[in-house]
Parts: sequence; structure tokens; C-alpha cells
Amino acid sequence: MSEDRTITNLMEAFAGESQANKKYLAYAKKAEEEGKMNAAKLFRVAADAEAIHALKEFEAAGKIGSTADNLRDAIAGETYEYKEMYPPFTQEAEAAGNKAARKVFTYALKAEEVHARLYQEALEALDQTEEVFYYLCPVCGNIEKSQPEKCFICGVPGAKFIKY
Repeated sequence: MSEDRTITNLMEAFAGESQANKKYLAYAKKAEEEGKMNAAKLFRVAADAEAIHALKEFEAAGKIGSTADNLRDAIAGETYEYKEMYPPFTQEAEAAGNKAARKVFTYALKAEEVHARLYQEALEALDQTEEVFYYLCPVCGNIEKSQPEKCFICGVPGAKFIKY
């Protein structure tokens, strides 16, 4: 088997393990809501195991560069999402009358634009040593550098933001 095929296989495995990680986290949340704590715990530990697999596959594929390179890659990915991927998704959901999907796509589109800007700022300040804090909106995924009064994307109160 060629090295190119091995890299392709590693990236396919990375995608599958990454999706399993998030899927199992969603399943864990549902199990917790239903009071099924043992199932929730199993889903969480399995999600963490899938994350271990995904990270090792991504690394073996040689996809982790310098921090500057990784920031540039993140900027490109987030920019693609908010400029090219989410606009047609949002329009198609609107045309289909799927309000839930339209809302999710709209929130993601707006948040991805913020993420791209923050990655660009981080790249420009890469050698800065002063600690920066980030605040995550648990509803739409918006990230702020200070706790807002409310999320400008979804309107959730700033007190609900998670500090990093």
C-alpha cells in the first residue's frame, strides 16, 4: 500500500473517530437527561477513547504543524465555513422550511466568523506572554475575549458564558 493511501486512511479514521466522539457526547447528554447515569458514563468514557484515537491518527498523518501553521490552517477552515459552507446550508434549510436547521446553521456561520477573527488575532500576537481569557457561549458557540452582557448572536445572558 502506498504512503498516500496510508495518509488517506489515517484521515478517514480521524474523521470517523472525531464524529464518534461528538456523537457519544450527545448520547451521554441524552442519557443524563433521562437519568440513565451508567449509560451516560459509558458514553462519556467511550467519547474520550474515540478522541484519543482521533488525535493519534491526526498526528500519525503528519497534520500538526507549528503553532503559526496551525493558526493559519484554523483561519482557513473557519473562513471556509462562514463564507462558503454555511451560507448555502442556511438557504437550503430556509427553503425546506426547517427552522431548527436554519437556526443552527445561522448561529454556526456567525460564530465561525468570530473564530476566524480570533485565530487571526492570536497569530498576530503569537509571541504575547500576557494571559488571554476567552468566554464561550454554551448555546451558539460564540467566543468573546471578555464576558459580554449578552451574546450578540443568540442573546443568551453573558453570565452563562464559560470562561477559559
